[in-house]
Amino acid sequence: MDDDLERQVALGLREGRPDAWRTLYDAYAERVWRAVARRMGPCAADVADVVQETFLAAARSARTYDPQRAPLWAWLWGIARLHIALHYRKTERRDQVHSARARREVEGWLNGRPTDPLEAAELAVLVRATLVELPADYELLLTAKYLDGESVDAIAARERCTPVAVRSKLARARQAFREAFEKPAPTSDRAIGRRP
Repeated sequence: MDDDLERQVALGLREGRPDAWRTLYDAYAERVWRAVARRMGPCAADVADVVQETFLAAARSARTYDPQRAPLWAWLWGIARLHIALHYRKTERRDQVHSARARREVEGWLNGRPTDPLEAAELAVLVRATLVELPADYELLLTAKYLDGESVDAIAARERCTPVAVRSKLARARQAFREAFEKPAPTSDRAIGRRP
């Protein structure tokens, strides 16, 4: 979507015009679906739920969208990240975090050791649940390096920085990942906002 069309859509969203909503959906629905699926894995029902919740939340807040604060994609992706995190909290997938085996698997993943294919599926759930709790730049960097298999040089070229800067940021991102992974999982009452 070019800048002029994005400005028109933003104005239309604030004015509540249905054509602006259709344009937004047509332009970004597939991109949101792919980005959510990449973070959540192969369960299409979960992905569909999160994508639906993302667009419902976007529709509810469309009149308050401010193009000066963020482009449309950044606004939608911020909403999607929130709903991915809420999904993991609601389904309590993080309750596996405390097992010693899971910690060993994650350390192996971060250090580049291969994992058993059966353990890899369980590990993927834990990794995805933890990635959505990190700052967006750390999430994108770790996803590019460890899930997509991009080299440090390729990441540096894309980000227009040096490989040394990427390695340094990767070290900080891995540390943030470890800290987020070690945090206790919320109880189901706290996860959905109820008091015990």
